[in-house]
Amino acid sequence: MIRVVLVDDQPLIRSGFRALLDIEDDIEVVAEAANGHEGLALIKEHLPDIALIDIQMPVMDGIEATRRIAEDPTLAGVHVVILTNYGLDEYVFNALRAGAAGFLVKDIVPEDFLHAVRVAARGDALLAPSITRRLISRYVTEPLPTRVEPGLKGLTNREREIVALVAQGLSNDEIADRLVISPMTAKTHINRAMAKLHARDRAQLVVLAYESGLVAPRNH
Repeated sequence: MIRVVLVDDQPLIRSGFRALLDIEDDIEVVAEAANGHEGLALIKEHLPDIALIDIQMPVMDGIEATRRIAEDPTLAGVHVVILTNYGLDEYVFNALRAGAAGFLVKDIVPEDFLHAVRVAARGDALLAPSITRRLISRYVTEPLPTRVEPGLKGLTNREREIVALVAQGLSNDEIADRLVISPMTAKTHINRAMAKLHARDRAQLVVLAYESGLVAPRNH
């Protein structure tokens, strides 16, 4: 059972998402909150698999709530999916840097929303191709200072190769096909790289890969 906490300051939005989730046999909404402060308390209490968090809220916004979740070792199993009305690059970038596993615009169709919850619960990065392209484009047009990541030296050549493919948005199956290995082997390499780089999930692995210079965005 996938356990979810909803955090959004708009009751109608929460009701809509809850109605979609409650009819699914494998998903359960365990709590709701109207701001990041309340949400953080409920997340600590219920330890859900998924926290669906609005990005703009009173008291504490979604980015700060996400950052506090990511910094708390007791919440390591909580995957944050950021919700917003706007698919703005700055929000995408800040949410992922804070530790979000994914990013959804609220006008998403129900089928895609439910799929997104299940993908995030598996620990996979939840980035639509359009969002990935915009994220990479940001690094091309507004390069940030290169971040020094000590864990990079500990990566094997194969792990570096696979992290680069993850940063390009490839799934485990696609990486396996590209490198002629099994999907399980690909997943094992990814998990080892995440552990060495202290990345919570694939989304953070993507951000770290670009920020550290391990992967260079290609400007087309």
